[in-house]
Amino acid sequence: MALLPSTLSRAGPLSSDILDLQVAERGHDVRVVTVVGEIDALSAPELATFVTAQLVAAQVVVVNLDGVRFLSFAGLRALVAANEFATREARDLWLVCNSQTANWALETTGLRERFTFTDDRAA
Repeated sequence: MALLPSTLSRAGPLSSDILDLQVAERGHDVRVVTVVGEIDALSAPELATFVTAQLVAAQVVVVNLDGVRFLSFAGLRALVAANEFATREARDLWLVCNSQTANWALETTGLRERFTFTDDRAA
C-alpha cells in the first residue's frame, strides 16, 4: 500500500490559505483527518478528494471538524458525498464536531442525522 501524504497540497493561490487538511494513522485501519479553516466552493473539492482517499485506504475515517471556521453548502455536499461513499464501500466515516460553525451548518440544514459522531478524535 502506498503511503499518502500527510497534508494535501493546495489547488491554487485562491485556496492556499483557507484550508489545511492533515491525516494521522491510528492503528492499521483507522485514519484521523484534521480539517482547519474554511470549507467553501473552492476548497470543498479538496476536502472530498482527501476524505475519499482516506476511505479507500482505511476501514474507519474520523474527520475532525473542530478547526472549521466556515462551512458552506458545497462543504456540506462534500461531507455527504464522502459519507455516501463510505456506506457504499462498507466503510465507517465518523465526525468530531465541536465547532460552533460546523454544528450550526449541520443543524440548520437537517443533515446532522445523516452522520455518525464521536467525541474521540483518535477513536
